[in-house]
Amino acid sequence: MSTVPSTTHLALAADAQDLLFREARTANTFTDEPVTDEQIREIYELIKYAPTSMNQQPLRIVLVRGPEARAALVEHMLDNNKPKTASAPLTAILAADLNFHDHLPKLFPHAPEAKDYFADDDYRAESARFNALIQIGYFILGVRAAGLAAGPMNGFDAAGVDKEFFPEGSHTALVVVNIGKPGPDAWYPRSPRLSYDEVVTTV
Repeated sequence: MSTVPSTTHLALAADAQDLLFREARTANTFTDEPVTDEQIREIYELIKYAPTSMNQQPLRIVLVRGPEARAALVEHMLDNNKPKTASAPLTAILAADLNFHDHLPKLFPHAPEAKDYFADDDYRAESARFNALIQIGYFILGVRAAGLAAGPMNGFDAAGVDKEFFPEGSHTALVVVNIGKPGPDAWYPRSPRLSYDEVVTTV
C-alpha cells in the first residue's frame, strides 16, 4: 500500500510509483518461472525511448540463455554473483557499442555530419559508455514495469566477459542483470537514502 498522499504533483499513479520506485528492490534470488523473449521485446519497446546524446543509442543487450553461455558467464562473475547468475531464469549482458556512430546517419538524419563528431576513438568510447548507462537505468525501470525484478551487477571480470562475448572488440560490457520473479529471501534490508535537503540545492 502506498504511503504517498492522495494529492501529489506527480502524473504517475501511486501504485505505478510503488511498482517502479518505492517498492522495487534489487533481487538476489529468483523463482524458476521463465522470462520469455516476448517479455524482453515488450520491455525494449518501452525503454528504447530513453534519451541519448544525438540519439546515438549505444546500448546492446545479450540475453544469456544457453547452458554453455551461462556457464561461461558465471566463470567471470565475482564471489556471490556466481550462484545468483547460475540460478536466475534469465541473465542479460548490457554493453556499449563502441561503433555506435555507424548508425548515426539513420538515427540522426538531420545532421549528416554527426558521425564525424566521433572520429576520436577515446571520445567515442566515453560517449558510448555514458549514454549506454543512461539507457541501462531505463532498462531496469522497464523490467520493473513488466512486473519482474532486476538484479544488476558490476561485480564481474569485464575484460573476461568482453573477450568471451564480444571478441570482435567493438562492444564493452557495463552491467550484468539477472531478471525474473523474486524468489525466497530475495531482498537485503532496505538501505537508507539521502534526503532531499542532502541532495538538492538551489542557486
